[in-house]
Amino acid sequence: MEMPTVDTGDTAWMLIASALVMLMTPGLAFFYGGLVRHKNALSTIMHSFTAVALVSVIWVLWGYSLAFGPDHWGLIGGLDWLGLRHVGQEPGPYSATVPHEAFMLFQLMFAIITPALITGAFAERAKFSTFLVFVVLWSTLVYCPVAHWVWGNGGWLRELGALDFAGGTVVHINAGVAALVAAFLFGRRIGFGDEPMEPHDVTYVILGTALLWFGWFGFNAGSAVAAGGLATNAFVVTNTAAAAAALTWMGLSWWLTGKPSVVGAASGAVAGLAAITPASGFVDTMPAVLIGMGAAFLCYMAVRLRGVFKFDDTLDVFGVHGVSGTWGVLATGIFATAAVTGGVGGLIDGHADQVLRQLAAIGATWGYSLVMTFAILKVLDLVMGLRVSHEEELVGVDMSQHGERAYAEALLSSVEPLTAPRHSLAPASDPFIRKSLREESAL
Repeated sequence: MEMPTVDTGDTAWMLIASALVMLMTPGLAFFYGGLVRHKNALSTIMHSFTAVALVSVIWVLWGYSLAFGPDHWGLIGGLDWLGLRHVGQEPGPYSATVPHEAFMLFQLMFAIITPALITGAFAERAKFSTFLVFVVLWSTLVYCPVAHWVWGNGGWLRELGALDFAGGTVVHINAGVAALVAAFLFGRRIGFGDEPMEPHDVTYVILGTALLWFGWFGFNAGSAVAAGGLATNAFVVTNTAAAAAALTWMGLSWWLTGKPSVVGAASGAVAGLAAITPASGFVDTMPAVLIGMGAAFLCYMAVRLRGVFKFDDTLDVFGVHGVSGTWGVLATGIFATAAVTGGVGGLIDGHADQVLRQLAAIGATWGYSLVMTFAILKVLDLVMGLRVSHEEELVGVDMSQHGERAYAEALLSSVEPLTAPRHSLAPASDPFIRKSLREESAL
């Protein structure tokens, strides 16, 4: 029997892919940061930046072991790899040609961006201290188990035969459903539905989208864990689905509102990228077009419905990631073809039972993420509180939580005006907050 040997080409690709996926979280920071009002831009960016640092430590200490360590009951990894014990430079159980450390590093980047995605649901009103504890608890109790179910050796959804190439369940449904719960528990922002809350910098949104699109090639193609034909196919269908979705969302907004929305085109691209993620290693090019178009249509309608019901998921995390992730996992069961996978087919290949496996994965991820996120946030609300105070929200989370502004005061006149109501303000107990309220009123 031939011993596993590190392949320099595969290893080089995995290191590059890891760097690409890491870039996605700063890209998300710009995407989210541009969508909020200027007084909350810095804090929104800080959520993503902090997730990089915090989850990196969690993953090394215990997260990777729980997600990918030796299986226990199909539900969770063990503690054998705490502190990366037994995770070294030789190939591990998930690749015969890549160092175990390289695989661990690649999976770390997925673990980083998933809780960062959730932050868009409670942007502009979250306490930073509560956010930090939430990331630790959610990453440990929600992300790691679901990652083990889907990708870990012995995980029950993997053993069932559910297909998720790069994270439709683990990342997008998981984060989207958590965002849905968070939006309900955090409640609406002050003035939501009565005042304009437009993006303060759409150029940031486009920059963030471009970085996400670029990094997504590592996200999906890197999930082949080798430099070869499968990675190439994932790369091609990723770009195709994103392009189809961007054009579809832009067309829908043009048709229904009379204007081709720039933010809409960016949101469409992200929806297409999220939808193709679980399917990217299983489908061919033409199904990728359909998956992208379907994601744009479904997510566009979900976002419009959110506006109708005045549900304050600040940056439409559920409407984009939750909906597109669910569609993508289901579409994988429909469009998976043996011509790409070398053996696994879906409905179009005559394997209708694959759709049932995909539905099982969707239901399990939805249910677990919903219940666990609700429990975590309810406990944190009781112990620490979820939201900043009324006065702190009016001032802006940048100043109240971090004591810094994203923009110098001289530049504020060129940015969208503050829209927080000025009436009925109770005096803030913090002199810093009182000073900031006076400064805001003078603008």
